This record gives sequence, C-alpha cells and structure tokens, in this order.
Amino acid sequence: MLDLKKYIEGSMSFTEYVALIDELLLEGKTTGPKQTEGRVFFSKLNRQRMRRLEKTVVLNDSIREKAGKTARKMFWLLVTEGWCGDSAQNVPVIEKIAGTSPNIETRYILRDENPELIDAYLTNNARSIPKLIALDAETFEEIGTWGPRPRPATEYFYEQRAAGTEEAKIKENIQRWYLADKEQTIQKEFEALLSDWTKEKETAATQ
Repeated sequence: MLDLKKYIEGSMSFTEYVALIDELLLEGKTTGPKQTEGRVFFSKLNRQRMRRLEKTVVLNDSIREKAGKTARKMFWLLVTEGWCGDSAQNVPVIEKIAGTSPNIETRYILRDENPELIDAYLTNNARSIPKLIALDAETFEEIGTWGPRPRPATEYFYEQRAAGTEEAKIKENIQRWYLADKEQTIQKEFEALLSDWTKEKETAATQ
C-alpha cells in the first residue's frame, strides 16, 4: 500500500510547478527524462495555454459556492508533466476551483519521477495524466480521484483511437473539444465530486 503522505511531502505548490517548467524551457528542456524537440515544443505551447486559461477561466456560481462551502480539509495531489496537453488544459481550472476554498490545497508531482505512484492509478492500463488524487488532510487517506480528462473527452479519445485515427489528429480533435466546451464539463464534474468527497464531513458539521 502506498504511503500517500510521502508524496505530499515530496510535492510542489502550483507556483513551484510552473516555475520549474519555465526554468527548464529557458534551457530548452521540459520535465521528465525523455527530452525531445516535440516534447519541448508542446511544453512551450502548453505554458501559453496555461497563461491564457489562468486569465480567462470564469467559474460558474454553483461550483464556486460548492467549493467555497467545503468543510473537509483536503490535499489535491496532481500527477502531471509540463509537456502534457491535457494537464495544461485542466490544471488551471482545477487550480481556480481549489482557490475558492481555504480547505483545499493543491500539490503537484511529476509522473515520470514517481512511476510507482502513477502505476497505482492507471487509466485503461496507461499512465495517463493529469491524475488528481484527493486526500483527507488529516489522515492522508484517499477519498477520490479524477482524470485525465472530463469524462466525455475521455470517451471521445477512445472512440477515435478505436477508429484508427492518427495520434496527431486525435490531439487536434481533443483540443477542439476543449475549446468548444469552455471548461463547463470539468466544473460540473468537480461540483459532483465535491459533494461526494465532503459528504461525511458536511453531515458531521450539521449535527
């Protein structure tokens, strides 16, 4: 059984995570041991997307209210990498949701430096990221997970793969899905997740 507290202790804040990506990009590198022109290119593109989303994401009143009233103290541990397009698309939204609650703290950890962690949270036997692991802040017990994409995007991804669509085209189509969705699905999913993850604490608080 994994010691999840150990991963929290070895993790980064969001500010540290993006600073690491920026420092590596200045050296013409990205996160992870596999350094290729393609990964560095996508890492640059992803930072641009993240900066744009940090400025443009607007949370709906319902998720803002749900997160703001969360009684349970939680760590949201995100397994990610700088070159991952799905991470770039979803992390700024997750960060903004967490930022509306004093009881949610996000922490970041790199996938390829922690294979035993991601191997415990595979998606269809793949090391797909981002993967969010929600932990109780007092006990460090897992209370839920999310990732690597909103459910409809994941279903769309596997439909394309089953149809034999080329990987480059799949990435393009998924990006089009994100642009059309305008971060609405991920907000709805996290609203439902927060209801589930905080149920026990909220019940105890009202008794």
